[in-house]
Amino acid sequence: MKHYAFIDCATQGYLTIVALLIFMFHGTAVPLWHWLLGAHVAVIGLVHLLIRGHIRHPANRVLDFLRHFYPVLLFAFFYRETGELHPMFISEYLDPAFLRLDERIFGIQPSLAFMQVLPYWPVSEIFYASYFSYYIMIVGVGLALFLRNRQQFFHYVSVLSFVFYACYLTYIFTPVMGPRVFNRAVSGYTLPAEVQPEVIPEFPDAIKSGPFFRIMAWIYDHFEAPGAAFPSSHVAVAITTLCFSFRYLPRIRFAHLLMVVLLCLSTVYCRYHYVVDVLAGIMTAAVLLPLGNWLYFRFDRSLERMECV
Repeated sequence: MKHYAFIDCATQGYLTIVALLIFMFHGTAVPLWHWLLGAHVAVIGLVHLLIRGHIRHPANRVLDFLRHFYPVLLFAFFYRETGELHPMFISEYLDPAFLRLDERIFGIQPSLAFMQVLPYWPVSEIFYASYFSYYIMIVGVGLALFLRNRQQFFHYVSVLSFVFYACYLTYIFTPVMGPRVFNRAVSGYTLPAEVQPEVIPEFPDAIKSGPFFRIMAWIYDHFEAPGAAFPSSHVAVAITTLCFSFRYLPRIRFAHLLMVVLLCLSTVYCRYHYVVDVLAGIMTAAVLLPLGNWLYFRFDRSLERMECV
């Protein structure tokens, strides 16, 4: 642990917590629990070996790159895994409660009404492109910081990973499908009859013809984890990338801000999230960003002093 940075402790901590949850609560809900548990133990060991190898060979470019970048390689695995693990604690999705909450606040179902107000191809493509920009934000800010300053990049990946891990852990305990359940059954789940809207509007044909609509449909069909809607990691992570633009990349900060605002709106317009998911994503970023920054600077400055002794 002597040479562990904040991101290493956060990653190993997440891996350990989830491994313990799998070991203690798998029951019959996770048939392949032993494989998931083994994968967690293996990744814990590999991360430790990577850190030790980088300490011994700090000039090795491959080890140096992996040492700074390895958490990003784990995001997809952690994300997809949450869809397999939430049955350990909750067998049904929590969408009925979230539907009722949205309707209680707004008097309507915003995730159905928004597109009906603006059912136009140019508008929908702006929103779907904004939703897709989430992936560009993560990679683009990371690449810019990697080329600009490795320490800034390490700061970015550390806090970004911290926010991701908190969202992933939440998904295991609060599985919410999101408004996609309106238009089709997802993973064999359908909404209870008492919360089904009387009329579920279809996506207009003009909107379905858009390239970004098709791109996002393909991504969700192949990579989406069921139950990963609350809080919206799209919102929480997009805000995280925005904060690093304001901190280190001022030339793009206002264009980035516009894209983040559009992304927050698109999560509801495109029927991926309830409004309460978006609000929870904003609150998640508001709490975890300052906490992640504080932990990063406190932990890694202590590490630097230790290594100088």
